[in-house]
Amino acid sequence: MHTFTKPLIPVFFLIALATGCSGGDKQAAGPGGPGAAMPPPPEVDVITVTAGNATLTQDLPGRLQAYRTAQVRARVEGVIEKRLFQEGSEVKAGESLFQIDARTFKTAAESARADLAIAMQTLERYNPLLKISAISQQDYDLSAAKAMQAEAALTRAEESLENASVPAAISGHIGRALVTEGAFVGKNEATLLATIEQLDPIYANFTQSGSDWLRLQQAIKQGKLKHAETAKVELLFEDGSIYPLPGKIFFTDMAVDASTGAVSMRAQFPNPKRELLPGMFVRIRFPESVAENAIRVPQRAVQASPQGQFVMVAGADGKVAPAPVKTGGMAGGDFIIADGLKGGEQVIVNGLQKARPGSVVKPVPLNTPAPAASAPVAAKSADKR
Repeated sequence: MHTFTKPLIPVFFLIALATGCSGGDKQAAGPGGPGAAMPPPPEVDVITVTAGNATLTQDLPGRLQAYRTAQVRARVEGVIEKRLFQEGSEVKAGESLFQIDARTFKTAAESARADLAIAMQTLERYNPLLKISAISQQDYDLSAAKAMQAEAALTRAEESLENASVPAAISGHIGRALVTEGAFVGKNEATLLATIEQLDPIYANFTQSGSDWLRLQQAIKQGKLKHAETAKVELLFEDGSIYPLPGKIFFTDMAVDASTGAVSMRAQFPNPKRELLPGMFVRIRFPESVAENAIRVPQRAVQASPQGQFVMVAGADGKVAPAPVKTGGMAGGDFIIADGLKGGEQVIVNGLQKARPGSVVKPVPLNTPAPAASAPVAAKSADKR
């Protein structure tokens, strides 16, 4: 028994040693071993900055206002019989919106029409009698005055009968009805029945700081900037998206409001789909001036730190480095770079999370179309199989 167990110990030791050596070889040949290929550098979108003319813009807060607003009011006294429109719909100018009980007005018009007929007959009968002096001039004049009064009374009665059918003063969008059938309206006042708003086009009211306006005029006088020739403006929603249809400056108040220190401005936008509604808060982007030899970069490319603003630049070898910059205004959605870039630099716009200082990246020009996918070829191969 003693002589049998001694040879077993080195055998198990050799087996374990062989197993360990085999596992070590596999680990060395794995992905992290010396023979593994290095991963390619990450791709980032870049723009090569160049100097050129840029239209400086400013985004200012504003609110939308209907192009025209008309209040629908009762012009005669009576009971509402019918509402003739659908709330929230589009109505045409002259279209009947409400019907007021017109029986009293019809009776009054018929009575006035009869009175006028009698007055005219009397006047016609008096005319030959006056020529032969059968009646006095005073009697004739009194008869003529009664005929004129009867004609005026008929006109008023017909207007009241016409106003019993309440019309739309303008074409536009009508809101909810402020009265219901059976309501008595027009008692000592012109009761408000509904409101019509013309929404296409639509106004955007906004203000510009008087100090900003003065600074801009001084820069133009000094030759640093030029007047922007275009009067077109853009509208931005609260989420930052841009309204697809451009507008135009409608008027600029040539006076500074003493209470706010601002200049009032108004723009007009087409609104065929009724996407813009009165009262909406928006931002108006309008051209202020033109800067020559300006360098611009997308707003998202500019970052901020406690030391100031900077952009990430990819060198010729793909190595990333920060470049301190100073911005000097906006040109649409881009920053104007007042200092820090000279032109020719590859500024990283997308993929900044992969671009750490000192790392190597693969610059790809922004908006370069991606290569065609090979999926259709694989599909054809599958069909052949």
